[in-house]
Amino acid sequence: MLTRAAVLYEMEKPTPYAESKPLVVEEVNLADPGPGEVLVEMAGAGLCHSDLSTIDGSRPRVMPMVMGHEASGIVREVGAGVHDLKPDDHVVFSFVPLCGHCLPCATGRPALCEPGAQANIAGTLLSGRRPFSSLSGQEINHHLGVAAFSEHTVVAQESLIKIDSQLPLSTAALFGCAVMTGVGAVVNTAKVEPGSSVAVFGLGGVGLSTIMGARAAGAETIFAVDLLPDKLEHAVQAGATHLINAGEEDPVTMIKDITNGVDYAFESVGNELVLQQAYAATKRGGTTITIGLPHPIKMFSIPAVSLVAEERTIKGSYMGSAVPRRDLPRFIAMYEAGLLPVDQLLSRTIQLDEINAAFDALATGAAVRQVVTFGK
Repeated sequence: MLTRAAVLYEMEKPTPYAESKPLVVEEVNLADPGPGEVLVEMAGAGLCHSDLSTIDGSRPRVMPMVMGHEASGIVREVGAGVHDLKPDDHVVFSFVPLCGHCLPCATGRPALCEPGAQANIAGTLLSGRRPFSSLSGQEINHHLGVAAFSEHTVVAQESLIKIDSQLPLSTAALFGCAVMTGVGAVVNTAKVEPGSSVAVFGLGGVGLSTIMGARAAGAETIFAVDLLPDKLEHAVQAGATHLINAGEEDPVTMIKDITNGVDYAFESVGNELVLQQAYAATKRGGTTITIGLPHPIKMFSIPAVSLVAEERTIKGSYMGSAVPRRDLPRFIAMYEAGLLPVDQLLSRTIQLDEINAAFDALATGAAVRQVVTFGK
């Protein structure tokens, strides 16, 4: 079939993207779903900093590529061997396809799925297929097994989680990355306890979701740290108790003046210097969780003795250390119970043709989450 998609042919084009147009919106070919694969009509696709990191070249991927990884949609066709999904099912995507058989999957850590990671690096589905191609026949790669910025996509069944059809699909898309990553980092990676103190550095969609998760977990003191006043205002609505503008105040000094250091610090910027601040803001025995993805060449330095003498912990959290088929339904239930104000993440909905200008808004911090709704 033919479908319209936003294809990245070249990384590192200059800003503003509204002028350089790194994403080319065009008709492409999409093959039928093969065994174990599913054709999905896209309903909502969020713009995330992980997409921006590929566009600006700080997270290189194979080119060309249909971008996008945070998404929701409706199943339209299933391939042979797909039994858990059927046409008209509503789904959210997992940006790591979960094979279910490798050692990480078998030991309850599917976010680290080895075949899934290999497929994502190669720009393919789990099967090794690339269902997209240009009208001239050139193969086009898949972004993180999803390729969300397309009116239709074909994915491995392992990339999909069925959801309640009553949940608005534009909201459902946010659970696929921002909520799963941020809330998951709180409840799965850190296991934040009621009454604890938390600091969140960086207030994009993931950072704000982390604040929501910390509040739902019963954290008593929640610091929100960012450079942009608008994002600090969003943090109040998400559940923050203290706001720190890092452009005007030293966040480590402010946090330690009030708490003598937090129990848990979360870094969601993807910057090694901010990660050092987050580590410094924890107390003796505290835990630092890093969620953001820095450039691969960047290094992180801390006083080595502090890990032993102060029993500090540093933990990485990829995809919120989530088990998507377990966690997405419970996070959605928390949202429906009023515990996660996810709607506050949605800055606006856009159409596919507006996507380059929308990435300018993301890059400047003018928007938290924008969702492509494909004319729906």
